[in-house]
Amino acid sequence: MRWKIFLSLFLTLIIQEAHGWIYSEHRRAFIHAIQRLNEQRKAGLDNLWHEATDLYKERLSRNVIEPDQNSVITKLDYASWAAIAGDHSCSPADLLTTVLHNDWILSVAKIAAETEDDIKQSRSSANHNNIIHKSDIRLQRADREYASRAGSNNAHFLIARYNERITSAEYLAASLRDSTEINALSIYWWFHSSALYKAQRYRSEHLSKEQNAQLILGALADEAFAIHFLEDIFSSGHFAGTWGETAIRKGTHDYYCEHGLESMTWDGHRKVFMGDGYMRDEDIALVSRAVTSSLEQFLDVILSNATVEYSNDILCHNNGPDSTNICNASLASHRPVKNGVKSSSQMFGSIEEIFRTTPVPGLATGLGELPRFRAEIGPFIGVAAAGNISRISSGFGAIQNDKGFVGGLDFNITAGLGLDGVLNEAGDGLFFVQLGMRQDASSTSLYSPLDVKIPPGSLTSAIPGRGAINIRLRMPFWLIPGDLLLAAPVLLIVSPRSLERMGVTAVNGGLIPWQLGVRTPVGRFQFIAGREVGISFYGQGWIDPDALLIPTEDFTSVYIVSYTSTKFDFPLLEYRPIRTFTRTQSTSVLVQLSTGFDVPSNVKSLDPSNLAIPSMQTVHYVSLRLIFEWRKYIRSKL
Repeated sequence: MRWKIFLSLFLTLIIQEAHGWIYSEHRRAFIHAIQRLNEQRKAGLDNLWHEATDLYKERLSRNVIEPDQNSVITKLDYASWAAIAGDHSCSPADLLTTVLHNDWILSVAKIAAETEDDIKQSRSSANHNNIIHKSDIRLQRADREYASRAGSNNAHFLIARYNERITSAEYLAASLRDSTEINALSIYWWFHSSALYKAQRYRSEHLSKEQNAQLILGALADEAFAIHFLEDIFSSGHFAGTWGETAIRKGTHDYYCEHGLESMTWDGHRKVFMGDGYMRDEDIALVSRAVTSSLEQFLDVILSNATVEYSNDILCHNNGPDSTNICNASLASHRPVKNGVKSSSQMFGSIEEIFRTTPVPGLATGLGELPRFRAEIGPFIGVAAAGNISRISSGFGAIQNDKGFVGGLDFNITAGLGLDGVLNEAGDGLFFVQLGMRQDASSTSLYSPLDVKIPPGSLTSAIPGRGAINIRLRMPFWLIPGDLLLAAPVLLIVSPRSLERMGVTAVNGGLIPWQLGVRTPVGRFQFIAGREVGISFYGQGWIDPDALLIPTEDFTSVYIVSYTSTKFDFPLLEYRPIRTFTRTQSTSVLVQLSTGFDVPSNVKSLDPSNLAIPSMQTVHYVSLRLIFEWRKYIRSKL
């Protein structure tokens, strides 16, 4: 069953684009929210930041918002914490450790700043898409756990509404119920309440200066972590609906993030919402309202007499940030109130106002559900038909050095595993095996340069028409072709995490990422050298050996020779102008430029039969292949 574990790892890892907003969007929204605070609250937040970060001046900026976070980043501001939460850390405790002690997070911040600049200069959707995916690859190289955090659960998404009549109070209660799947709203509530509780303790308890600094640092981390998931709620790809198999969730997420979704907030504000990597200024402005309200609640507990009513048995002695790991969680949870009271008003009063400004999520499966889309993820079967034309270097005979052309057709059945995105087309995690038949026409070059009066297309061609059994294999690689196949059995036992990292790198262009796909307005281009190989067996198996004419060296007579051959095809460049997909099927048209060689074997002289076997040579070629491909995806628990 280890092959299922292996495939399951890749199915999980490939969903790395489904985190939530990109880093720069999270930070921008947090900056806007902080700037919306009144002067008293801004001053209060500044004072808290200075008190909490006094011992970390070399790592943390002096100001809550550091305006110059671009090419050279040596310190992090508080505005960046919401971006680091969730995507680059699994808990507030993890967030704080990462911010204070891990140097790779400075590289992440630099990549994010450069990505933001690139997006501002982008002039087409294709270029925009390439920028985002390039950023994902760079982030994965800087933060080696980046992909696996996102694929662990649906923490960054909202649950779907179970009917159209559900009220905001009912939906809120359902999202926070202990038996509900973990979701962005439940995570926001968990860590926001933790921050509020610490804020109340900071104001009411008499602690030492060091204890106060530790407590408020933990509270700031809790609140920033909560805000990350509050921001995620506003992404169109995250409230469209997360139910269904992996491929449907991923495809639906990607589609609505790029194309947007008209919806309304629970308090009646209707607009088109955009998603991860496509947030506009108006989207940032809307979400910053909710984030400002959250910050106001947090600061008011510290600066005024606002109180929270949670039981004292969870966080009473915890001065540091919350260590609840959302990457390992599967169910939602809530903070119990004092005396076990669980009325709606007491449990949810502190976030109900904020919640009503969030988008109404899509309906679950059934009447009224939003159209859903499929990413090319999961096992599939299919067919592929192709036509090709090859420029050959010579014939098989040692003295047949005239160049020519050969055309051919092939038809194959396919079985494989798709690991591609529906719109983010830079990656390539495609595995497949094809088996089929191939038929080649005669070459345009003749068996002898002296036979100029004999037209090609017959036995007198240098290579007459022939048939073959065709096999084709495609697989991404980490550094050299086939390395994943060789490494998987060992690493699956010794170091599954290393295999995960290799897989993510391989799917996204390899260790030297020159095999990334490039999306353009006219289609998708990708170098694929080493990812795919085709082998054709001519005159072998149940196919009779082929025959051809080879002149003698003085061109005075001719051999009639039978032979078999094995042709190796290595695609170098692939262009995909057309691709369509539904929930269970996809079709594509592709053009491949390839090179290869054809090796003759089992040579026999038929006439004259008593002569020595004539010398034969390998034929080299360059080929163009036009492919029509259809896939049927199979439902799978992988």
